[in-house]
Amino acid sequence: MMRKFSCDLHIHTCLSPCAELDMHPSAVIRKALEKKIDVIAVCDHNSSENAPYVMNAAKGTGLVVLPGMEVTSMEEVHTIALFKTLEDLLSFQKVVYENLTGENDEDVFGVQAIVNEAGEVEGFNPRLLIGATGLSLNSVVDAIHGFDGLAIASHIDRESFSVLGQLGFVPPDAAFDALEISARTGIKKGRELYPELSGYTFITSSDAHFTTDIGSSPTVFFIEAPSFDEIRMALKGEEGRYVLEGQ
Repeated sequence: MMRKFSCDLHIHTCLSPCAELDMHPSAVIRKALEKKIDVIAVCDHNSSENAPYVMNAAKGTGLVVLPGMEVTSMEEVHTIALFKTLEDLLSFQKVVYENLTGENDEDVFGVQAIVNEAGEVEGFNPRLLIGATGLSLNSVVDAIHGFDGLAIASHIDRESFSVLGQLGFVPPDAAFDALEISARTGIKKGRELYPELSGYTFITSSDAHFTTDIGSSPTVFFIEAPSFDEIRMALKGEEGRYVLEGQ
């Protein structure tokens, strides 16, 4: 039987240099449960090394964690990549790392901490995760789909690091599965602002970089179960599944 599930599909952890260090795996899970979220997705910049630890931290809680990443294309467009399995995400991560150059400067960009579910520091990612990959936007979307993932254009209403901000339009040959509207705008206003994008499914997310933001702008899905496959069907509007835009 289908019902409503509250999903926050864009959450960073302390691996992202722009996120606070308090965004470690167990803290993310604790806050998501407090906000009564059913599904979250871990989407750090150009990396996924905290995703398995967040998934471990959620075990036994009932909260579903989708492995993901927020990728920056060579045009400096952010795209959310969501995957069904951790294996698919790690395969995608290899592609991203092969196309990501530069080293992080912690004093300039921030710390990129890999932290396990017990709160122990496993290491620090030395790559320039805040930078752009050498992948074109279409290549990013194609690579995500190549590993059976979902490609969602991030915060399209933002002036920077969004497909509209960087390119001025949504390329028709970039086969996005959905478009994300930032929390400050919301889906309802997004529909008013972008009538030309009526053919796309819209979602909204917290894009949380701080624990206080987790669950602040979830998308409500009408689906049978809190799973990747059900969310994929809802984004496509298949078999009675859909996104509740009025929530």
